[in-house]
Amino acid sequence: MSLFQYEYMLRALLGALIIGLAAPALGTYLVQRRLALIGDGIGHVALTGVGAGLLFGTSPVIMAVIAAIVGAVAIELIRERGRTSGDLALALLFYGGIAGGVVLVGLSDSTSANLNAYLFGALTTTSREDLVTIAVLGVAVLIAMIGLRPALFAVCHDEEYARVSGLPVRALNLLLAVTTAVTVTIAMRAVGVLLISALMVVPVATAQQVTRGFRATMAAAMALGLFAAGAGIWLAAVADTAPGASVVVLAIASFVAVTLLVAGWRRLRRGRPQPAPAPEPHEVVLGGS
Repeated sequence: MSLFQYEYMLRALLGALIIGLAAPALGTYLVQRRLALIGDGIGHVALTGVGAGLLFGTSPVIMAVIAAIVGAVAIELIRERGRTSGDLALALLFYGGIAGGVVLVGLSDSTSANLNAYLFGALTTTSREDLVTIAVLGVAVLIAMIGLRPALFAVCHDEEYARVSGLPVRALNLLLAVTTAVTVTIAMRAVGVLLISALMVVPVATAQQVTRGFRATMAAAMALGLFAAGAGIWLAAVADTAPGASVVVLAIASFVAVTLLVAGWRRLRRGRPQPAPAPEPHEVVLGGS
């Protein structure tokens, strides 16, 4: 715990905790819509923004936000108009985004270490300005996800019903796309482009094993994300491992542990002898003359 006396470790811990709350809150809606892998696609597009920032000497984070928002809005409009399937649009984001990012980074004067920082995360290098950006954007995502929960749930569960109910479906879909892009960008500092979806999806998958109902699942997923983020940073400080990978490994370990416990509990309940049903009282019919 003495390592957390250093300011850079405190910044890493605070940044991880904020991301650990925001990513599962958004991921609950993405899992509901069966878009669990959209974070990977948008993350690859954000890598193109990082490459553009390094090439033109501007802020890679700002360029990543812009590129991620453009990619998220594009995939949502493509999905809405039905010109191609959602899976195909995600594939285009995967391949085009990472290819463009690698090409732009190669054209710049940056070293491979700069690219690795965005691919695998570099949370311990978070500056005060980065922490402020993560805090502001993370709180904005949390406010949107919690404050608009009934409307967003209706859109994710059944778009036609939401449209008939008078909800602004397109605006809500675009809001989800933009918040996904923002969350991917801030999570890029913590776990990297290649592990972003894990922090969005794994806590939600774990929460679904033990909860019923959308609200309970979101609350449990946020709690699990908070635990994985905090414990992952502690493990990275103690064992000298990569912070982002440590967070994801603990999240997956939590999923495996909870799944095994739930399966064992169900087997135990099935193995218990059931009490014999009480005999039904016989109906007595009185005859009369």
